[in-house]
Amino acid sequence: MDTTDSDRDTVRAGRRTVRIHRPDKVLFPADDLTKADVVGYYRQVAAAMLPQLRGRPLMLERLPEGLDGPHFMQKDTPDHYPDWIRRTEVAKEGGTVTHPVCDDKATLLFLADQACLTLHRWLSRAGRPHHPDRLVFDLDPPGADFEPVREAARAVVGLLDELGLPTALMTTGSRGLHVIVPLDGRGDFDTVRGFARDAAEVLAQRHPDRLTTAVRKKARGERLYLDVQRNGYAQTAVAPWSLRAKPGAPVAAPISHRQLDDPRLTARRWSLRDAAGVLEQARSKPWSEVPRRGRSLGTARKRLDKLR
Repeated sequence: MDTTDSDRDTVRAGRRTVRIHRPDKVLFPADDLTKADVVGYYRQVAAAMLPQLRGRPLMLERLPEGLDGPHFMQKDTPDHYPDWIRRTEVAKEGGTVTHPVCDDKATLLFLADQACLTLHRWLSRAGRPHHPDRLVFDLDPPGADFEPVREAARAVVGLLDELGLPTALMTTGSRGLHVIVPLDGRGDFDTVRGFARDAAEVLAQRHPDRLTTAVRKKARGERLYLDVQRNGYAQTAVAPWSLRAKPGAPVAAPISHRQLDDPRLTARRWSLRDAAGVLEQARSKPWSEVPRRGRSLGTARKRLDKLR
């Protein structure tokens, strides 16, 4: 059983005790949310979040002084991290980088103590870093209106249904949604990114007034951008159930396909301010209908080529 002492300066996670430094440090000043709130959130959501993190290299978004202070992205694991935190060394241009891997609750709480507000995960696993088992379409709207995101998500899901691929949906906690395809991990990143790019082109051709693959913002106009750039080696996507380093402490929350029609849905529908609501969403198991085993792109590739 996990317990927190009365001083809130340590938290028990399984067999480990994690020290929480400056638990009263305010990290979200506009919302008066502290490090203790962040740690408490990750402690409660760990059961739902850890299966989405295990075995994957991470990039950490850290704000030691909160939203009003320095903001940096951390890939390499610092020497002062305890030896019980798993690490994985992966290749980069001209050398290697050693990423942290979060396999258990103690690691998740340690990272929260390091003011890691947001965890960004690789689309591949540490054992096979060049072979992604996730494909991601990032739906980036031109403005704050969420209706174009709904329409785009329906279009993406519809095409992938045609291609025989299952999909999972997630709010980003920012402006849009991620449409995620679980893969079998046999293809390399070039194969997966090429598939995602071609699928996005088909969608842009079907809906030229609403969707675009133009990377330059000036070329997009008022169209939603179908971003497939995350489908590359060493690229990351925000982890499910992760907080975002934004006012209001929004959460990147998995949703069911049915919830796409909920008029209350926005990219920031769930937040740390309503942790109970986040936990209720987690308990609903919104991805329960997503197959546990990923799919091959082989047949889908043939079907996509016919559409092109």
